[in-house]
Amino acid sequence: MLPVKRSLFRLSAVLIIAASFFLCFYAVVHHNSNTASTGRVFFQNQSQSVQTPQFSGQPADQGQNKIRPHENGVQASPNGQFNPNGRSFNWGTFPGPGRRRNAGNRFTVQVVAYTVLFFLAALVSFFILKSSQKYKEILSKLIIDRSNQRIIMVTLICAGLLLRIALGILIEGHPFDLNTFKSWAASAANNFSQFYMGRHASDYPPLYIYILYLIGKIGSLKAMSAYYTILLKLPSILADIITALLLFKLACKYLSAELSTMVAAFYIFNPAVFVNSTIWGQVDSFFTLLIVTAVVLLMERKLVYAAIFFTSSVLMKPQGIIFLPILFFELVRQKSLKSIGKVLISGLLTAITIILPFSLQQNPLWIVKLFTSTLGEYPYASVNAFNFFYLLGANYKKDTSPFLFLNYHSWGLIFIVLVTLLAWFVFAKGKKESFLSVSALILISGVFLFSASMHERYLFPAAALALLAFIYTKDKRFMLLSIGVSVTGFVNTYLILYQTNEGINQAAFSTIPVMTSILNLCLFLYLIKIAYEKISLR
Repeated sequence: MLPVKRSLFRLSAVLIIAASFFLCFYAVVHHNSNTASTGRVFFQNQSQSVQTPQFSGQPADQGQNKIRPHENGVQASPNGQFNPNGRSFNWGTFPGPGRRRNAGNRFTVQVVAYTVLFFLAALVSFFILKSSQKYKEILSKLIIDRSNQRIIMVTLICAGLLLRIALGILIEGHPFDLNTFKSWAASAANNFSQFYMGRHASDYPPLYIYILYLIGKIGSLKAMSAYYTILLKLPSILADIITALLLFKLACKYLSAELSTMVAAFYIFNPAVFVNSTIWGQVDSFFTLLIVTAVVLLMERKLVYAAIFFTSSVLMKPQGIIFLPILFFELVRQKSLKSIGKVLISGLLTAITIILPFSLQQNPLWIVKLFTSTLGEYPYASVNAFNFFYLLGANYKKDTSPFLFLNYHSWGLIFIVLVTLLAWFVFAKGKKESFLSVSALILISGVFLFSASMHERYLFPAAALALLAFIYTKDKRFMLLSIGVSVTGFVNTYLILYQTNEGINQAAFSTIPVMTSILNLCLFLYLIKIAYEKISLR
């Protein structure tokens, strides 16, 4: 690169970082000026304001034995059951110029506009990448050497992190989830070891309670009370950036500098990624980081470390169980009692370490009861997940309701077995560790599509796993799959968040959710097609 061009390149990078910093600084200062005087944060829901509980040593009274994030903004009765009398949402009712917009939705136009532009740019980039001649022409003008790549990555990371913090402050997030997380954080900070013994105990497994404990301690400081919301979002925001860095490091080993930079940029600025962590305020990004790390370690033949991360993922969210079959696949492939022993011991020690502080004063089987109650909390065919059961009109229909000659719950279990067998077939025929990433992608996509009780956010890890499959297999079609599941994931997540802020209980059976469900089904069939073609070529 010529000296003048290099100087302009570096100047551009500095200006981007500076602009991101000043936007973040403005958001922080402006937020402080509006909230510091009261020390309170409000989440507005139509004409009402819901005040987050103040840190006073005890969490706010929720009137029930356990409180949990209202995963979809669903109005629940005191016993935690869905209120069937609540309103459903018609996706044609976005507020027009003459309607008042809910405070949580005031940036809808900007978010949607950015999302459309981002995915259009991603699709154009994919088709250029697919066209070898066009790709070579552009590549000849865009050679990224090591020093340039370092500058680009620093710029991407700084801009991605600072803009997330600014956006996380400007947009209130999911009112019920953030209030619940704040209550948990206060309770954990007040009495960590007895967290699961109180009447406000969480139904989340214990790993993330460690994070909430730290947030509760920091948030209890007077200087930080006004920033409690962004503190709750920050672990997932950081997880987004770390996941992008992990994907980048792997891509540098297997792909060109241009492609590895493209992978990182796609994940950092992916609307489906930041809508979950930065806008909603959920923890799926943190969970995805654990899963991606576990899969990578498994493919790199580091079984003990992989077992630690798989165990940690299960002890953060029960959905981690979905990915355990791929650990089993690798153990079967190795056929080594020594490997099985290492995995069992490392997994057991990890579980004991995480669970023990909460177990000293209660029945050792408390964790089993916790998982049992958590897995049974939403007994519905679909919980606003745009999937196969949604297409059948079974959103929030009891999973014990009959469908054909069985009920939805039974069909969901059958589909889980079939999807697991399919993932095993792909891995066994592939006969390479790299196919573990493809099997993991099949598991999460298939279970989301065909299992009962799926929520709108449960497809979230698929975007990162598709990128992982692209890196290891070098098949560009996995990049298209990542774009596809990002589009459906964004639509599903953002529309449900939007309805929550409008005081709506459940997604109606209408055009956009149906189209999104059909696209999810098509993407899964496309994934199976790619997998079959790859194992057929071996």
